[in-house]
Amino acid sequence: MDTARESGGIAGVILIPMRFVWPSGGTSVFLCGSFSRWSEFVPMSPVEGCTTVFQAICNIPPGYHQYKFLVDGEWRHDEHQPYATSDYGLVNTIFLTAEANYIPGTPSPDIPPVSNMEVDDHARRLVRITDGALIEAVPRISDTDLVVSRHRVSAFLTSHTAYELLPESGKVVALDIDLPVKQAFHILYEQGIPTAPLWDFRRGQFVGVLSAMDFILILRELGNHGSNLTEEELETHTIAAWKEGKAYLNRQIDGHGRAFSRPLVHAGPFDSLKDVTLKILQNDVASVPVIHSSSEDGSFPQLLHMASLSGILKCLCRYFRHCSSSLPVLQLPIYAIPIGTWIPKIGESNGRPLAMLRPSDSLSSALNLLIQAQVSSVPIVDDNDSLLDIYSRSDITALAKDKAYTHINLNEMTIHQAVQLGQDSYTPYDLRSQRCQMCLPSDSLHKVMERLANPGIRRLVIVEAGSKCVEGIVTLGDVFKFLLG
Repeated sequence: MDTARESGGIAGVILIPMRFVWPSGGTSVFLCGSFSRWSEFVPMSPVEGCTTVFQAICNIPPGYHQYKFLVDGEWRHDEHQPYATSDYGLVNTIFLTAEANYIPGTPSPDIPPVSNMEVDDHARRLVRITDGALIEAVPRISDTDLVVSRHRVSAFLTSHTAYELLPESGKVVALDIDLPVKQAFHILYEQGIPTAPLWDFRRGQFVGVLSAMDFILILRELGNHGSNLTEEELETHTIAAWKEGKAYLNRQIDGHGRAFSRPLVHAGPFDSLKDVTLKILQNDVASVPVIHSSSEDGSFPQLLHMASLSGILKCLCRYFRHCSSSLPVLQLPIYAIPIGTWIPKIGESNGRPLAMLRPSDSLSSALNLLIQAQVSSVPIVDDNDSLLDIYSRSDITALAKDKAYTHINLNEMTIHQAVQLGQDSYTPYDLRSQRCQMCLPSDSLHKVMERLANPGIRRLVIVEAGSKCVEGIVTLGDVFKFLLG
């Protein structure tokens, strides 16, 4: 078969077999794109077992391409894939690179079909054929395109301020440092928030932040001194007393042997989004309070907002949504770029190991893992390493439900039981599923960013299509570390 001719190319041109998917139904679906000079209509076939999804495999040359779908006589584009505006209206875009020794060829009939449950994840890993064998091909982006992409992201973040993160209406919750830990525990759970700024009435200023990690450390410390946690123990500890004790634990002691707290990491409303992002990344915090004071000495501060990477990413995605082609790096699948934490492949000696839990593991072991591995969440998997759920730092606040912390033993409660505490039987399935978001290794960076920009989503677990075997995890922090270089 002359694959160069079939793809509208020139004989001898390097071609890459690429699978295109239209996921939104129809009776008659055709594919047309710049790779065929918009002159050919490639018929698409329904995927077996899912008649609303159509697919076609085309051999196309490396480079930047645009394409659209003709669905029942109407031109359409896939809103879930990267797209841009061109002379042909809204079109989907794709950027392919190839090594110099690519050999033109067609996919082998032995390629396994796509699982029905993953057909909406369009991009597949590219392959090349050498001596009849299928070999995984990793798309690459040029250094120039990477530098251009990062420069444009940096320019956007530098030219926009934290003021743009403020919602039109909303609420912020602050806690007094003299509040008992038990009461603070319940407030975070009832308000559904993982962190809250701390207010010192005597000093008239915000002095820190209380987070879910504080409660993890508190429960672990109290658990070390007895088999059960008592409500009285939590009642006698104020937030201020805990922060001082935590400073001693972290060896934050001055020359006179007194504990001192680290200065509050915060931002002003007119700080650039880049400065806010760097403060979050460099201090390894989930969010920073946006505080404004009209006086020069900083007195009478006003708490305006809790800025997070999620809100900043939402601004970034909104700005580049209709001009994603100006950031070539967004078209790359995440497995082809250095982003996230991955399970090392056989033979790989480097790479940070990915921590995982089994449902039968104890809550104590889970908390120790969150602390020792310095991660915000850990996937929960079955014996085949298939994803079941995820346990995050913020899940610890579920122990406030029905005062569960008063009658549990951290070593006896399983991680499965701990997760169930935070899931009411009447909670709709779609809301429960929000806690465990997934993506495929072949998903584009653009697609991953759009998902992470949704409220409440801080990480995506990377899974294998079909089996849902965990391959890695990508967080909001990972995305910004990559984009900012």
